[in-house]
Amino acid sequence: MKKGEKAIKGGGGRLEEIRRTARLLDIIQNVTVAPHRWTRKALAEKYEVSERQIQKDLAVIRYRLHLDLQNDGKGYYFKRIPRLPTISYSFSEALALLLAARVGQTLPGIDTAELASAISRLESLFPKETLPMLKAVTEDIKEYSESKDRVKKLTLLHQALIQRKQVKIVYRTASRGNITSTRLIEPYRIIPYLKTWQLVAFCHARKEIREFNIDRIEKLEILDSTYEIPSDFDPDSFFGNVWGVYRQSSRPVEEVELEFEPEAGRWVAEGVWHKSQRLFFEDDGRVRLKLHISISPDFVCWLLHFGWRVKILKPTWLKEELRKELFRALKNIENS
Repeated sequence: MKKGEKAIKGGGGRLEEIRRTARLLDIIQNVTVAPHRWTRKALAEKYEVSERQIQKDLAVIRYRLHLDLQNDGKGYYFKRIPRLPTISYSFSEALALLLAARVGQTLPGIDTAELASAISRLESLFPKETLPMLKAVTEDIKEYSESKDRVKKLTLLHQALIQRKQVKIVYRTASRGNITSTRLIEPYRIIPYLKTWQLVAFCHARKEIREFNIDRIEKLEILDSTYEIPSDFDPDSFFGNVWGVYRQSSRPVEEVELEFEPEAGRWVAEGVWHKSQRLFFEDDGRVRLKLHISISPDFVCWLLHFGWRVKILKPTWLKEELRKELFRALKNIENS
């Protein structure tokens, strides 16, 4: 491939394997639902791959998965229909799966569209009619919690979100001397980010939607008063093009272009880091990443992680910012 010839979003071996696994499962489902309909050509057109690739997929289904796939000349069908067993969950199990799925949204290579569909299905397990039972399941967790245990706080906040109950929290700020304040909030979203969990909620004190780091919530109490999430609330619009989830500390949106050394580039190419990303592969193995983002302190920290393996092409001010950070780091090392 010639220099800069092709740009793709995401990429990498692991991502391709995940996509192929999803395609195999989808082929099985489609052939099961509509026997004799799908030909090799039709499958290739549907999944936008070659007929040769579909032939390999069908071989995996036959010889590795040991499913009795047949073709009568009209299309493929299973002589014995594969079925997934019907599974039922307790509310606590469903909630645990929901939390795990949210964590999955932060992992590189995960198909976010499929995961969003799975999360939607899990959330459908909690209809309004079953809210009393959901509350009964969580009776062993006090509705007023001073515990710093993250799991308990996540459980309570998910419960409040499902029941649309307002929450009173004691929150410790990261700035202004770690002071605490009591807030009345209305949870809109609970989002995993890196190794933390972030709460998007309407804050009555600030009269606006804010982000809260769940680990900084020192106390929380679910109230009896209810609320509604505005129909026009959209998480993507709320976060916009910010890198990460910390909107308050971000800058205006601008073009960013980075160049990674081959070893780091391969790792970067396996991840989906931002919705605006575009990847370009050079002949010598280097990888260029283009972004349209609002640069946050998190992004600067992400760049520092790569050290000499990343070169900043745009914007110019970011080069100086990293130079200052590296100088301060070197000074600390020399003085330690």
